[in-house]
Amino acid sequence: MNMTERGNDRKFMSRRAALTGTALALGAATAATVVRPAAAQEKISQAVAKYQATPNGNDHCELCANFQPPSACKFVQGEISPKGWCQLFSAKNPG
Repeated sequence: MNMTERGNDRKFMSRRAALTGTALALGAATAATVVRPAAAQEKISQAVAKYQATPNGNDHCELCANFQPPSACKFVQGEISPKGWCQLFSAKNPG
């Protein structure tokens, strides 16, 4: 192998290393983007959700798609009564 061929080998290896590094960086950035929404999904206070421990007519937490038995909500902080209600109420789909 002469000097010119060795120089080309070095350029080729550098290009490969650069491409590999770029691919890894893009993969890491994509993974970080996927993780952020889950981490950013914090619960809001009961006051902001206008939570009340009593139903709103026939609507109450136990019938809400966001209710997590026995006493939690996907979106609202603190203890949630199955008979409570808030402005985030979303009726469960039957069946």
